[in-house]
Amino acid sequence: MIPRIHKQGRNTVRLLAYLYGPGRREEHTDPHLVASFDGLAPDPGRDRSTTIVDLAQLLDEPLHLLDEDARPTTHVWHASVRAAPGDRTLADTEWADIARRVIAATGIDPGDGAGCRWAAVRHADDHIHLIATLVREDGRRPDHHRSGKRAQTECRQIEVDYGLHRVAAGDGTAAKRPTSAERHKAERLGRQRTPREELREAVRRSAAGAASEEEFFGRLASAGLLVRRRIAPSGDTLGYTVALPDDRNGKGEPVFYSGSKLAPDLSLPRIRERWTTSAEALSSEPSQPWVTGPASARRRATTAAWQALLVIDHGDDGVIAAQIAAAGEVLDALAKTSAVHTRHELQAAAAAFERASRSHVRAACGHDHALRQAARDLVHSGPALGRGEDGATTAMVIDMLLFLTTAAAHWHARKQHDQQAEAAHQAAAHLRAAYPAAAGHSMTLLRQQGSRLASARQRHHATAVRQALPELADRILAEPGWPALAATLDEARTAGHNSTDLLAQAAARREMDTVERMSDVLVWRLRRMAALPAEPLYSRSRQARGTAAVSSPERAAHIDIGSANSPRRRR
Repeated sequence: MIPRIHKQGRNTVRLLAYLYGPGRREEHTDPHLVASFDGLAPDPGRDRSTTIVDLAQLLDEPLHLLDEDARPTTHVWHASVRAAPGDRTLADTEWADIARRVIAATGIDPGDGAGCRWAAVRHADDHIHLIATLVREDGRRPDHHRSGKRAQTECRQIEVDYGLHRVAAGDGTAAKRPTSAERHKAERLGRQRTPREELREAVRRSAAGAASEEEFFGRLASAGLLVRRRIAPSGDTLGYTVALPDDRNGKGEPVFYSGSKLAPDLSLPRIRERWTTSAEALSSEPSQPWVTGPASARRRATTAAWQALLVIDHGDDGVIAAQIAAAGEVLDALAKTSAVHTRHELQAAAAAFERASRSHVRAACGHDHALRQAARDLVHSGPALGRGEDGATTAMVIDMLLFLTTAAAHWHARKQHDQQAEAAHQAAAHLRAAYPAAAGHSMTLLRQQGSRLASARQRHHATAVRQALPELADRILAEPGWPALAATLDEARTAGHNSTDLLAQAAARREMDTVERMSDVLVWRLRRMAALPAEPLYSRSRQARGTAAVSSPERAAHIDIGSANSPRRRR
């Protein structure tokens, strides 16, 4: 049950004409009254002897208790209450009860016998409109402060009482939703999304991994957006607005939106916080190997996500909030640089997680440098082709980000951030859907490689699994991905690692019994920890040329990123 308080107006007749009219797209069917302040208001929809002017005059009668110069300039209060998709169709009597409860909760008519006059109009199966005059029967103004919040609270209880879908409670940190006018305009022009939504996504991706103001504005321009800066007399930029080139108003002018109107964390001051703290962190961090391509960037992002998991497990709230916000940048950057066959789900994951990246817990910026640097590396390393090391490391980072988004959901749930927890779960679902497309080729090669191992070596690796993970061994060995794990253990053994010890370390790093593909998770953890190439044929081709598993600059990056024994990484 979703309530929405609309902008106050000054013309009761005009609003009633819309509510009782055909709608902008002929979508209004059988408009009629379901409830009113006294239960006796005339219904222009069902009673041909009355008109909308009659109903408007009845609702506006309390205005005449005040002198004309004392009347409010905007006296028309308007709200809508919509059932969630999938809810059953409610009867008029049920909507009437819901209308009375919401009207009372908002303070429009609290039930003291002198409330405002109001009416509830239904012209669709799934929602009603509430209209009221903001002068009480005793001539006073109603106490409807924070009426939206009050309506939300009441609707949560209505959902329980009527057995409807339970909508996650909001906390005021969500991005502003498109207005009905914006939605109707998008539909009229054949757009799947409103310009506000398109701009929000474009600005988020432009900000992901950006390190300076000029880089951010350069990315906005490269994305094809129209950009205006608000400049102070000193020459400093105070703010910005953006527009889509083809989104015009009635005068043919571009429709601009400020960053803060797109999302609270997209205002210029909030974005600048990222640049300041990132520069400070960069100056104090030991230098790291340069990222040489998409695969290397994805490995670094995997390690950064793992570090963030440790923080979420053991850090304080402000630091955790910073990690979650930065994780949103990584998802944006990964979606921006992903291959075609994974792009749709990764974009959906990033869009869903956007809501999880904000809460009333203020992020302690400066503790999120690893993730923000990972986002920057992803953007600057360029798009991944989706096969070979690129595809395999994409699967590797998706697997780790799945753990990270799930951990974020659990933290939000503990803090009772309902909308954020639900958004993080949605992001995790999209990552699960993206994983098979990213991992399919590499896992097939690994399974083939593992199936070709001699029986004695397969038994040796199975014994290592039973020794390291006695409670989970039977399940792991029965999974379709077991041959891929056997191939990885064989490569690790060839590289000089103790398989049993490596498995024990990998399993201890995060709970295993709750994952769907334990063997897959272990494959990517082991390949990262042992600095093995993610793509098995890549490794064979390197070894066949008599070189190390990776070239010298790449190996340096892999060891720095993948080593489980690095003292700096253990911090």
